[in-house]
Amino acid sequence: MHDIRAIRENPEAFDAGLARRGADAVSSSLLELDSQRRAAITAAETAQADQNKASKEVGKAKASGDEAEFERLRALVAAKKAEVAEMQAKAKELDEQLTYQLAILPNTPADDVPQGADEDDNVEVNRWGTPREMAFTPVEHFEIKGVAASMDFETAAKISGARFVMLKGAVARIHRALAQFMVDTHVDENGLTEINSPVIVRDEAMYGTDKLPKFGEDSYQTTNGWWLVPTSEVPLTYSVAGDILDQGALPIRMTAHTLCFRSEAGSAGKDTSGMLRQHQFEKVEMVSVTLPDQSEDEQKRMLRCAEDLLERLEIPYRTVVLCTGDMGFGAKRTFDIEAWIPGQNTYREISSVSTTGDFQARRMNARFKPAEGGKPEFVHTLNGSGLAVGRCLIAVLENGQQADGSVELPAVLAPYLGGKTTLTAQGTLA
Repeated sequence: MHDIRAIRENPEAFDAGLARRGADAVSSSLLELDSQRRAAITAAETAQADQNKASKEVGKAKASGDEAEFERLRALVAAKKAEVAEMQAKAKELDEQLTYQLAILPNTPADDVPQGADEDDNVEVNRWGTPREMAFTPVEHFEIKGVAASMDFETAAKISGARFVMLKGAVARIHRALAQFMVDTHVDENGLTEINSPVIVRDEAMYGTDKLPKFGEDSYQTTNGWWLVPTSEVPLTYSVAGDILDQGALPIRMTAHTLCFRSEAGSAGKDTSGMLRQHQFEKVEMVSVTLPDQSEDEQKRMLRCAEDLLERLEIPYRTVVLCTGDMGFGAKRTFDIEAWIPGQNTYREISSVSTTGDFQARRMNARFKPAEGGKPEFVHTLNGSGLAVGRCLIAVLENGQQADGSVELPAVLAPYLGGKTTLTAQGTLA
């Protein structure tokens, strides 16, 4: 959420930031609403002062026997009380309107974010590895001979409908091994604290992490109003909601391996084959809560944590910085890591690492107490995939596929697979 005080101080800069994201200038309407809200608050405070003054005089008039003055003052107190209630109600209504209008506006991009309309305008900033030359035509993950029988879309569709998959046997174990490898690396080497978090959350958690009110249709809601998390960014980030943290406690670095649920409302017809885009999937998430002057370096650190996982898995990738037209709603800057997918002969997103600045912190009132004293200040929050487990499985299977339908697996997974390094063409580990 945006700071109305900052908009008052520099409305032109605010409108310019929104314009970079293709949004209309709204500072004038926001400031008019803010002016009306503040006027209602002032009127309520003035009426309250008049009421308090008249209330003190009522007793004096009664004691002096001045019945006329007593009645006049009593009527004045009643009128001012009604005026206070009216002005407070008006101020509350205007405050709610202003809060809503601020809540549906996207974050403004950092100055170094490239200008652009869509993914075609994203800028590559790093590339690692060379796609392997194959003496055969590579196929997509679900077509690999050793994989096909263990990646069951038909049974999943019978149970749940389209865009679900049932993994079996060795493929299910490889999927699990990938998640364990990611979490262990983040905890043992990257200094993150492992969290086993809920995957059902309240409205407040979705709102505080900028998933509501604009994007409710992209998530699943239970009949009693809870939400299935689209990513564990939601519970991890919201864990500090309403807190005033000690400066020395920051940064807080967390990771969680959870199920994630997305309705994919805006992706009809996209990636319908295989398990690239599913309603239910698993992801290892990274979340950091930092001091404002730490967040730039923290984003770079988180990005390296994600890139390093792909390097250990021997998967070629490229890293791009998203342009203004392709960034998520709450992001100030986002880096996408795209893994090489031989079956599609292209790079596909496997991780997004974003900084939101204080955008989420304002929505959930998460602050820290400066060590040198003074008023609490808003923290900065960051999130990133480290990594999307299903998409990583796709990359491992497709990059390791062999002409006979077997898959050579990354050596780093061997400790999680009982020392096995190959998925045979028969679908077993060897």
